[in-house]
Amino acid sequence: MFKVSIAIVACVVGFSSAAFAQSQRGAMREACKADFKKFCSGVSPGGGRIVECLNKQHDSLSEACKTALDARSKQ
Repeated sequence: MFKVSIAIVACVVGFSSAAFAQSQRGAMREACKADFKKFCSGVSPGGGRIVECLNKQHDSLSEACKTALDARSKQ
């Protein structure tokens, strides 16, 4: 019974972490939408290429996008 309880707790924590990460990505996507279109529209998604492109343009980004990128990098 103890092993089952630990397994349930591990699943709940895992799903909570995944949901939190997904909400973080959604917030960054919304905050950086215009900056992405302006600076990185030719970049193919995947492998962190979009975040890398946005980071290269960091000084030119909107404040909301800078904040979102900075929060992501602190994780």
